[in-house]
Amino acid sequence: MQFMPSRLSLAIFLAFPLVAVAEDGTTLDTVVVTAPRMEEPLKVVTDPKAPRQPLPAHDGADFLKTIPGFSVIRKGGTDGDPVLRGFSGSRLGILLDGQEIYGGCGGRMDPPTAYVYPESYDRVTVLKGPQSVLYGAGQSAGVVLFEKDIKRFREAGWKANGSLTFGSFGRNDQMADIRAGNGNFYVQAGATRADSDDYKDGNGNTVHSRYTRWSNNAAIGLTPDDNTRMELSLARSDGEAAYADRSMDGSKFARENVALKFEKRKLSALVDKVEAQAYYNYVDHVMDNYSLRTKPPASSYMVSNPDRKTLGSRFSITLAPGDSTKVTIGVDQKEDTHRFRSGMSMMSAAAAETSYQSKAWAEDMIFKQHGLFSEATHLLAEDRRVIGGLRVDWHEVQDKRATSITRGKTDKETLGSGFLRYENDFAKGAGTWYAGLGHAGRTADFWERGKGNPLAPATSVFLDVKPEKTTQLDVGANYRNGPWSGAVSGFYSKVQDYLLIRWVGTAVTRNVDATIYGGEADLAYQFNSAWKGYGTLAYVRGSNDTDDKPLAQQPPLELRVGLSYDDKTYSVGALARLVSAQDRYDVGSGNIVSNGKDLGRSGGFGVFSLNAGYRPNKKALLSAGVDNLFDKVYAEHLSKGGSDIAGYLGASTLRINEPGRTFWLKAQIALD
Repeated sequence: MQFMPSRLSLAIFLAFPLVAVAEDGTTLDTVVVTAPRMEEPLKVVTDPKAPRQPLPAHDGADFLKTIPGFSVIRKGGTDGDPVLRGFSGSRLGILLDGQEIYGGCGGRMDPPTAYVYPESYDRVTVLKGPQSVLYGAGQSAGVVLFEKDIKRFREAGWKANGSLTFGSFGRNDQMADIRAGNGNFYVQAGATRADSDDYKDGNGNTVHSRYTRWSNNAAIGLTPDDNTRMELSLARSDGEAAYADRSMDGSKFARENVALKFEKRKLSALVDKVEAQAYYNYVDHVMDNYSLRTKPPASSYMVSNPDRKTLGSRFSITLAPGDSTKVTIGVDQKEDTHRFRSGMSMMSAAAAETSYQSKAWAEDMIFKQHGLFSEATHLLAEDRRVIGGLRVDWHEVQDKRATSITRGKTDKETLGSGFLRYENDFAKGAGTWYAGLGHAGRTADFWERGKGNPLAPATSVFLDVKPEKTTQLDVGANYRNGPWSGAVSGFYSKVQDYLLIRWVGTAVTRNVDATIYGGEADLAYQFNSAWKGYGTLAYVRGSNDTDDKPLAQQPPLELRVGLSYDDKTYSVGALARLVSAQDRYDVGSGNIVSNGKDLGRSGGFGVFSLNAGYRPNKKALLSAGVDNLFDKVYAEHLSKGGSDIAGYLGASTLRINEPGRTFWLKAQIALD
């Protein structure tokens, strides 16, 4: 057990009263050890401020892996790539307060979730499958919305909340947020910092995985009445992270953001809501082989510096043409530009820094998208409804790479997406069953277009790669009655021209046809006012129909079983996470993560964890726990392979091992 908080954070911890509460004054949830149940069809809503077990890292991907159906492509302590139902990369939409952001690293060192500290948001919503058209183009896996919930002040006042987290391997996080205002305006400011040393696996071997991240944000808003809000927001963040899977680490993860948002509700009997948003996101990422590891030999110092700028906007209007119908119509657009510069084969770190900083940025690719969408809900009766939507997107991608044979070429595509879902309440409203059919068209992203052509690996696939087209059936039911609650969902997906990357030799992108199916289930039983038991199950099976083999990078069957006691003052909980072996794989094939490929069979494992909590009053929560109680040595099936790093054993393991026994302590505070 290694608690290594900084002196500053320890001083704050001792000086700060332990108080925690949601903004509306309700008691905070106890430790979440499986996930919130799916209360609505294909929709999961969860509180990112609630403590969780296993303790997530500071980023969005590790937070999402606590929700059934999600897995993470692991590469050490942080910045993994989220996977939903076997779909990864650009198939999964990630929106930060309504904004899209893309990583800059050509090897996916910084996926969008790398720039997310979940606890700085008020709500995380997951929409599974191609069952909405409101949030962008090509999101065949689903959408994750990291959202802030700003409520109008009734009178002059202020609210503040914060948390401190300490844990093994030097884990040390701080988060603070304050909001103040009156009936006409508000101001908000927040900051986060997350830090961890290298962790050790169950054998006591150190894994190259330390990181430090910080972020701050601010906003000012006008709220002249209950139905109107205009907000200007700013955000900045940066950090560094070591990786066990590659020859370089991330020494800079700078993000800058400016956004303007307007919302007006209840304009008339017909116009229910108008929304408008414009935003600017910029990421400046640096990776090198000397800042966070043993210095390389002379003439081997290298540094890469990609950046990416995204400009986006969205406008929508929600109409209520009748008591039983609501229709949302809107447009969205974005333009993002990726650039790159580097300093390679330098004699020293100083020479590498001077080399890349003295070079002009070189544009790689420019992506432009314009979309038109409409989504409607129609009540057939009090207990039955139909939801459907259509969207069309116009894509334009320019190849600006100096060494590409397609330099100066532009690829233009028009793609359609849509869905139709039927929902029926039953058992006097205690449950809902549903069935929906959805389709999503997705253009190839930066990482897929940047690989070689399978017919001529030394040439670019930029113009030859086909867009991916997913058609998926989703069915399921939710139920809650007395002490019982549960949900089951299943999906069957046919993907035409699935974009598969082959990492053997020169990496190439090729189109194959694929079939993916599976689902999730959760069940909970409230034994009495304090005791509760619950479990979740997630399963995915993917096939590469073109090659008649398993589809690469599919997670194995996973079961989670938990038991908790909570008398509103004291709480205890236990979690068993059981993962089966994965015998279906395609060695060498995978996804857009650098060398994110199947490595062969993975064994099953079981991990057990415990937690406890104490509320001295309704506004207070102190929680603690131990993850991987029995110090199990294990690795996720979707983990990357280890790299040869001086002083570490990464290259001697097929996959990167997960942390061993981990102790943690979390305190939260809210004042109003």
